[in-house]
Amino acid sequence: MNIGQVVDALKSGQFVRRAGWNGKNMHLYLEDQLSHTVPGGVFKGQERKYAPVVVLLNARGIHQPGWVCSQEDLLASDWEICT
Repeated sequence: MNIGQVVDALKSGQFVRRAGWNGKNMHLYLEDQLSHTVPGGVFKGQERKYAPVVVLLNARGIHQPGWVCSQEDLLASDWEICT
């Protein structure tokens, strides 16, 4: 897959990864309905809605929102759908 196909796959709710990623279960997904109620401070109780964001589930099992592709990722053709 190329990066255009990756974007389409993410928009359709699929998980994707590079074939060369060696971390267990590492993949990307699109979080498009993220919101948060502010627990304290001046904005306590207000709900914040966030714009869609690509999230990386890293090798440690931590979700890292805001993943940005590198030049190598952008031009790669070894992207695949996670099964």
